[in-house]
Amino acid sequence: MIDSYEIIGLIAAVLTTAAFVPQVYKTWKTKSAGNISLTMYIAMFIGILLWLVYGIHLKSLAMILANSVTAILTLIILIFKLRYK
Repeated sequence: MIDSYEIIGLIAAVLTTAAFVPQVYKTWKTKSAGNISLTMYIAMFIGILLWLVYGIHLKSLAMILANSVTAILTLIILIFKLRYK
């Protein structure tokens, strides 16, 4: 059974992960990534991967799901940044 704190974590995971979707969509739609900071997204991607490792260690479903999806979205933005300079 999932405890109440894990539910709070899942809600937080949905909200923080969803925050990346508009940037991915806008960059894909406009084919422009000139105003996106490469350094920021590289640092963010590394941080997300570290949170994912930590979530796996804790066996936290919320952390694993959120950071897996957010890592994918961040990687997509990085790919767009390199492709659509």
